[in-house]
Amino acid sequence: MSLPIVLTALIAFLLATTGWVALHLTVDAHHHRVFGTRIDAGRRLRLRAAGLACLACPMFLAVHAGWNASGLAWSLPLVAAGLSVVPCTVLRRWSPRAMPIAGSGALAAAALLTLPLAWGAAASPAPLVAARSSAPPLLLFGEVHDNVQQHALRLQVFKTLLDSGARPALLMEQFDREHQETIDHLRNASRGGVVDAQRLIDAATTPESRWAWELYRPYIELALAHDLPILAANVSRRDARLVAARGLAALGFDAAVPSDIARRQAELIVASHCGWVDEAQALPMAQAQIARDQFMARLLEQQLERGAVLFAGNGHVRRDFGVPRWLSPPARARAVSIGLLEEGDEDSGNAFDRAVTTPRQPREDPCASMRDKPVNAKQLRA
Repeated sequence: MSLPIVLTALIAFLLATTGWVALHLTVDAHHHRVFGTRIDAGRRLRLRAAGLACLACPMFLAVHAGWNASGLAWSLPLVAAGLSVVPCTVLRRWSPRAMPIAGSGALAAAALLTLPLAWGAAASPAPLVAARSSAPPLLLFGEVHDNVQQHALRLQVFKTLLDSGARPALLMEQFDREHQETIDHLRNASRGGVVDAQRLIDAATTPESRWAWELYRPYIELALAHDLPILAANVSRRDARLVAARGLAALGFDAAVPSDIARRQAELIVASHCGWVDEAQALPMAQAQIARDQFMARLLEQQLERGAVLFAGNGHVRRDFGVPRWLSPPARARAVSIGLLEEGDEDSGNAFDRAVTTPRQPREDPCASMRDKPVNAKQLRA
């Protein structure tokens, strides 16, 4: 086999690979961003044309090689082009929007999504987050509440962020807004070194709190150590029941809810309650989730000057029907939504600017108890 034939095959392989990559990007472009770059219709057409041109090149190379050689010269470039499907299949299964992370290397692997921050010139890169402007960003971190690996990953990102010099406000779904005054009082007292994170948790929660506080305490410790504002970002269960019964306007929230948001929130509630409520029953319950999203958005709007980090469930940080939908256009442009998903949930990764997939947290089937002992919608709202 002559060197020219081998070189021709190699060139054919590289061209075909480039073509498949370009076409892959046009498929993903309907999500509007690829590798952090906005893909409009014009760019999509140019990418598609470039991809098709690159895929056509191996055929011309095969014809050219066949002028002076045997049938091998005709076939080898085409075989090489066919092999290009292999790396591109791998590419299709990996996306910077939904990157799988597993095992002890999870934190190091997160650096694959590293982009620079904009909390000042001295800021160093931090995993998973990207600045869209020169102003401090609004970072919306999702979670599966009990996933230990996700908390470890997010804590490392938070530490890196603070080490870079950033001093954002910390918004936490885990605290109800009624406790903001208590949090502020204890945070001010902590400056004298007399308040620790556990004391703040005990004072700013009720005995009915269902959060696994051992997973959230490290965030609060970091916030206290760096003198960050800690903002209670949740609507209480009492207020949520009131909204579900009387509507959003009863507590001063925006009742003009787009139909797609109400529908998607209701669908999520039906799924999360294992089908024991139908969509008609779920719609009032969805109002409570919408109230939470609107309140979180209000708090983020108040932190545009210094920037903010929100820790909340994945459903709250989705760009399609979560908190970002309630942000003003300037705030939305600065918001970066990061979903922390579990294996099997990757299909929802496109609802976030960035998504990381971790192994599932071992847990009992949440629907098992409902199958054994059905409950009604009123019990579910309680």
